[in-house]
Amino acid sequence: MKNLILTISALLLTITISAQTVVDAAVSNKDFSTLVTALKAADLVGALSGEGPFTVFAPNNDAFAKLDSETLGNLLEPENVKTLSNILTYHVVSGKLMASDVTEALKNGYGKTKLTALNGQTLVARSKGDKIFLEDKNGNMSEVVATDVVGTNGVIHVIDSVVMPE
Repeated sequence: MKNLILTISALLLTITISAQTVVDAAVSNKDFSTLVTALKAADLVGALSGEGPFTVFAPNNDAFAKLDSETLGNLLEPENVKTLSNILTYHVVSGKLMASDVTEALKNGYGKTKLTALNGQTLVARSKGDKIFLEDKNGNMSEVVATDVVGTNGVIHVIDSVVMPE
């Protein structure tokens, strides 16, 4: 039932954002309010509103809630812009990778494929059963819970945990 609700939510979100950038899509969805706050704090709104295309693995509010509130608060401080920017750009890949593209790469890679994030580091996409996960440099896994939220300059895939770079 949860997957059905997420799929319907993603479909409705896709319909409402067809003329929006990936940033506009995030701004228009209350489930991304923490992400939007972080993008503003890291001064990345302009960059991700650009031409792209981008593939954004977007942590929802529940994903950010898994972080210690003190850690999150510290990341949003002006003196930590570089660290926050590094974390956020670790969630973005150049190019427009639809779910079908990721699935095909996983099939060709026998269940895993490497993705290079905008910060230059590598994420690993893995399939486990009928689910897709992102694995960060520390071995932490984040499930992709909704896919193919298309914007004018890319696509958003929703993840349930914040992935962390080195």
